[in-house]
Amino acid sequence: MTTLPDRDRTALLVIDVQNDVVADNHDRDGVIARINTLIDKARAEDVPVIWVQHNDDELWRDSAGWEFVPELKRREDEPLVHKSYHDSFEDTDLESVLAECRVGRLVVTGAQTDFCIRSTLQGALVRGYDALLVADAHTTEDLSKYGAPTPDLVIAHTNLYWNSQHTPGRKGGAVNTTEVVF
Repeated sequence: MTTLPDRDRTALLVIDVQNDVVADNHDRDGVIARINTLIDKARAEDVPVIWVQHNDDELWRDSAGWEFVPELKRREDEPLVHKSYHDSFEDTDLESVLAECRVGRLVVTGAQTDFCIRSTLQGALVRGYDALLVADAHTTEDLSKYGAPTPDLVIAHTNLYWNSQHTPGRKGGAVNTTEVVF
């Protein structure tokens, strides 16, 4: 359904599942296990797995906290996109990576729900991609001391909101790991 011509493939995006990003996140271990399940399924079906890695003034490139969590293993031939903004498309080569792979549909996982996940989903939709959120494979930290809802509510609201998201010729949606079809 994507509006991008000649983009018949789907890719799995693994966003910011880095040591310092997910250290204290809601259901960290469960989310990482489900992302691993999706990575295995994508690889078995020859679906591109694209890794997104954030760095900024608080998350320094090449630091231990910047590394992907040890439970997830990126293959050398899998694309890696470095970013410095919430939206994985902003000032990165993600669009060219997706174009090279003929991808028009994204399956999105990772962290932080209320920042990089939401921004990337919106960025994908406005750029012409279909963007499916894996409802039980994204997470965030507890920012309730700053007035935000608790992580479980942030995640539930994002799933609810994204499940009904659509624009002309493009669609969002949210499904659990067991329901993902590449």
